[in-house]
Amino acid sequence: MKNILNRLINHETLSKDEAKDVLVNISNGSYNSSQIASFLTVYMMRSVTIDELAGFREALLELCIRVDLSGYNTIDLCGTGGDGKDTFNISTLASFVAAGAGIKVAKHGNYGVSSISGSSNVMEKLGIKFSNDNDFLEKSMDKAGIAILHAPLFHPAMKNVGPIRKELAVKTFFNMLGPMVNPSFPQNQLVGVFNLELARMYAYLYQDTTTNYTILHSLDGYDEVSLTCPTRIITPKMEGMLNPENFGVKLLKQNEIEGGTTIEESAQLFTTIISGKGTEAQNSVVCANAGMAIATVNGCSPIEGFELAHESLLSGKGLKTLQIVQALSK
Repeated sequence: MKNILNRLINHETLSKDEAKDVLVNISNGSYNSSQIASFLTVYMMRSVTIDELAGFREALLELCIRVDLSGYNTIDLCGTGGDGKDTFNISTLASFVAAGAGIKVAKHGNYGVSSISGSSNVMEKLGIKFSNDNDFLEKSMDKAGIAILHAPLFHPAMKNVGPIRKELAVKTFFNMLGPMVNPSFPQNQLVGVFNLELARMYAYLYQDTTTNYTILHSLDGYDEVSLTCPTRIITPKMEGMLNPENFGVKLLKQNEIEGGTTIEESAQLFTTIISGKGTEAQNSVVCANAGMAIATVNGCSPIEGFELAHESLLSGKGLKTLQIVQALSK
């Protein structure tokens, strides 16, 4: 690691194979926590290269505990996090709403690192059982249309990194990796990223896969469709912009989509919104993101996806999905 750190400090970059080896060695416990923290810190001061990101991703996917959900045409709705916006749990809510609309969702998530409350914090607070048992996850998919994949259960390689990320409490390149290392290898992916540079890197990496993807970045910095400004969108077939009008809704203010200040508040807000009692702004932003997931899988327009999501949320189908997963967790 000393040699690697010296090279990185001298502004050198790693090859794909070198990046992969570092992550394998981290998982093997070959480095101490100070070395790992130093390694992570380098990438807070300079951008990760495509080769480095590809190497990190390859290592995590090879080391992960795989779950076989290939019998379902699944999608993961996952943002990189690290946008510093402290919204409520939009992509997790959108996952349940999309599942309520008949889309099969393999939701990969983790505890919050740079945010107050990550997907897993809220799921745990709401009584969702975390499991890497294939039978349980298939049962959840069959009965609810969604399986919750808590990242640490599938990525034992990261046990040496988790505590360090928590102590650093800022975004690292692991934020960038999260959406790309779903252990069920979903056929579809809706991924939000925190800047345009990363959107282009994701598009480049996904070109070499069979994944049907939609990459999103709101131009004011959100890693999802925020409806507070135009959103950049990249798919295998096109690149363009989405505006609130594309979903048939009005422009939102940033304070309308803010989250809770504690895990308890975040869970309460989640319950309120999934119960159909959210504000118009909250409902709109959840349905826009769920709608994009539906559009990605079904090949329909964003507004058609939005309308299906809106029906799922307001009719209680999204809530029913949550209640089924809660019941299975007991």
